[in-house]
Amino acid sequence: MKTVLFVCSGNICRSPMAEGLLRRRLAADGRDGEFRVRSAGTWAMEGAPANASAVRVMAERGVNIGGHRTHELTAEDVESATLILTMTEVHAQALRRKWPQHSRKVYRLSEMAGQQLDVEDPYGAPLDVYRACADEIEALIEEGYERILELAGV
Repeated sequence: MKTVLFVCSGNICRSPMAEGLLRRRLAADGRDGEFRVRSAGTWAMEGAPANASAVRVMAERGVNIGGHRTHELTAEDVESATLILTMTEVHAQALRRKWPQHSRKVYRLSEMAGQQLDVEDPYGAPLDVYRACADEIEALIEEGYERILELAGV
């Protein structure tokens, strides 16, 4: 099965939100059975819940990430992923340096929408910053949806 992997730092805010939003988008398109959507963090503490503000903001959108548990990125994750979408260029560079043999499948999420920008970490910010972050992620997924499908091998 094709796997899309979202990567951020702690796997408690941005990447779980992106995971939930892409899952919803794929389900709306009837393609949820074609993909495995996961997330991980470059500095994640294994097994922690998603940030409460991220959970709340996703719930407002009808996306439940309440059961999410953090996962630290592993070599197996990188090897098994069909497409890896990072939140920042720093994340992308770190993955390309550590696993150069998998560089071809590593992109920033914004690149899917033809942009070159980082999705900034809302951790510790007020709820409206989480909402703005979720808006940005959702827009990038929507604008880049066809490219995501293309790069994931559809």
